[in-house]
Amino acid sequence: MSDIVKKQRPINLDLQTISMPITAIASILHRISGVIMLVAVGILLWLLTESLSSEQGFQNAQEIVSGFFGTFILWGILTALAYHIAGGIRHLLMDMGYFEELESGALSAKVSFVATAVLSILAGIMVW
Repeated sequence: MSDIVKKQRPINLDLQTISMPITAIASILHRISGVIMLVAVGILLWLLTESLSSEQGFQNAQEIVSGFFGTFILWGILTALAYHIAGGIRHLLMDMGYFEELESGALSAKVSFVATAVLSILAGIMVW
């Protein structure tokens, strides 16, 4: 019996040929944005510690944040936060029984992407 089961398993495990639905992509990106925010907490705590250490430390932190690289990192953190919030609201609504069907789930994923794009643009305007 185990030989029959083994023969029926899929043999194509090449991830590049498997098309993932938009709902799966949204879920994976939600997890990635959570990891980014975990790293961001460390960065932001380090900047806070640096800025509170002394007047020179505050100036150093201000220079870091006002430079292009620092501004880009802050924009990325805000974008990850926006997506994580949008995806979290989507998941909460799904937990309450909404958007569980295939079509409405795909629509809610698209709405979370659009909301994140708008919030990311607004964050970019705010940071730069």
